[in-house]
Amino acid sequence: MHTTVEHDLEAAFPEPDTASAAGGDPPPDGYAIPGFDAVAHLAATSLDVAIVLLVLSSGSAYWYSRNTDSSQTQVLHPLYLEAARRGTGQVLADIAADARYRDTPPLSGTASAALRFFACEPVYTLSGRHVGALCVMDPAPRTGLDEAGHAALRDAARLAGAGVVLGGYLGRTDPVTQLPHRSAFFEDLRARRLNGAQRAWLIAIEVAPVERFNAFVRAMGFPYADELMRAVAARVQAWMPADTHLYQVGVTRFAAVLPEADAPLGAGQLDDLVMRLRTPVDCLDIPLTLQPGVGLLDLDVRRLDGADPLRQVMSASHAAQNNPRGWALYERSQDERHRQEFFLVTELAAALTERTELYLHYQPRVRLSDGRCVAVEALARWRHPTLGEVPPSQFVPLAERAGLMRSLTGWVLDHSVAQLAGWHRAGHGIGLSINISNADFDADLVTRLEAVASRHALDPRALELEFTESTLLLHNDATSRHLAAVRELGAGIAIDDFGTGYSNLASLRQMPATCLKIDQSFVRSMDANRHDAAIVRSTAALARDLGFRVVVEGVETRRIYDTVRRMACDEVQGFHVSPPLPADDVPAWLGRTAHWHHGGDGGSAA
Repeated sequence: MHTTVEHDLEAAFPEPDTASAAGGDPPPDGYAIPGFDAVAHLAATSLDVAIVLLVLSSGSAYWYSRNTDSSQTQVLHPLYLEAARRGTGQVLADIAADARYRDTPPLSGTASAALRFFACEPVYTLSGRHVGALCVMDPAPRTGLDEAGHAALRDAARLAGAGVVLGGYLGRTDPVTQLPHRSAFFEDLRARRLNGAQRAWLIAIEVAPVERFNAFVRAMGFPYADELMRAVAARVQAWMPADTHLYQVGVTRFAAVLPEADAPLGAGQLDDLVMRLRTPVDCLDIPLTLQPGVGLLDLDVRRLDGADPLRQVMSASHAAQNNPRGWALYERSQDERHRQEFFLVTELAAALTERTELYLHYQPRVRLSDGRCVAVEALARWRHPTLGEVPPSQFVPLAERAGLMRSLTGWVLDHSVAQLAGWHRAGHGIGLSINISNADFDADLVTRLEAVASRHALDPRALELEFTESTLLLHNDATSRHLAAVRELGAGIAIDDFGTGYSNLASLRQMPATCLKIDQSFVRSMDANRHDAAIVRSTAALARDLGFRVVVEGVETRRIYDTVRRMACDEVQGFHVSPPLPADDVPAWLGRTAHWHHGGDGGSAA
């Protein structure tokens, strides 16, 4: 028994418009049709023939020989290919008795001239697409094929069709779009290098952000998402330059190798592609607007080994989704930034579960009426063993994007409440403010808060949770229930960074909050901008009238402190009072400033 694959049969069938499970480019050496040997053996045995050949639309051929040496290349003659491509069964009972074929052996090679019997049966995929033919040959002539023989050949062809579909799925083809997939992309890229190419321009198309695509699936189901990908693939193929193959390289991603390595696409062509992709897709009678991104990469094909061109060009397409133009060239600096962010995310996840790199600083907040420190705000810090201090402005947004905020909040909540309980036992009766993210805002929040307070024997009334106004407004009806449960537990609720979101007076009046913190971006520029000073003054007065305790953040100088004292404000926080302090320094600071006074720029914290 011998099975081989031929690559010189391009004339066998016309190239299909789009790649199918058997279509597209010829498969590489060693590519196999699952179960072909078993199917061929079954056909050879039941029909008592010497050779079984599977010819595919792509020009590929798989053959099985019972008796002959297959070390020589065997090629089916075009005359027999023409018979096979018709999509109907063909039986040549005795080639020597047929004037059309008697002078033309079916196969090349020394033993092929003796073949006298040839028959073929079309091969279809499970969806009914004609993808090739199963041919059988033998040196002995026949009188024909009886009904049992015809049935055996049809059954073998059906089994071969199933193997073609499975082989395409496993080897090269995406089952949804019927496009060649990532493995085929790299195979063909390597083949280009073997053919002497030195450079190549790669293009990647990101159909939609993963979160958005997942929302399509949740709302409409997988059939809708599959149809959407097929529709987008058709748009891209209609735009692509001639002789360009499209590959599906991810659930929501396509890629292609452009035919002209030295002539990248012009801006107008890329704008046209983005315009096509941004045009609403009428998918199953439901119009949908996508958020596509198109990336380009100039690749040195000679350095393909060890490189990751698909990741690089997809980095560009991902960045392009937030670009107004919708397309972008690969930038190494941007790619390195993404890789660094990924490294930081994995390191942060490890720091939250395995290591002791995270720690807390606490920034005091004082009451204007008597200068007393009433609370401290817990602020997360990260000292990486090799990178050193990683600023919160860098790792907190990463935690939000990577889904680590609940873990980070849990770490801060547990460690800061434990620290506060220790201070209370030492006689420091201050409160604690903890920032709560959007990811933490659910029905489980109260349970987590109650559990950590119980674990450290702390009265929840000493705690205040800080939410940004955008977080509070995002949840509408659920907001009131969660906030009411927090208030029933006794903890306070502060609206943090007020003025930077999109609150309206009605929503502000309905929030069951106890405190409003005016964002420091307005406070720091009050000296230079009278409009900011007016915003702070009017906001403070409004909040006070609505019953909120008003805290002003960003009090950096004595002049700002004096200005705030003349407003309707209750408490201040900022470097003029104190910078964030390590936990060990807080008791000493509290002892020195039992009743804080401004004392000059830098305050008595200095």
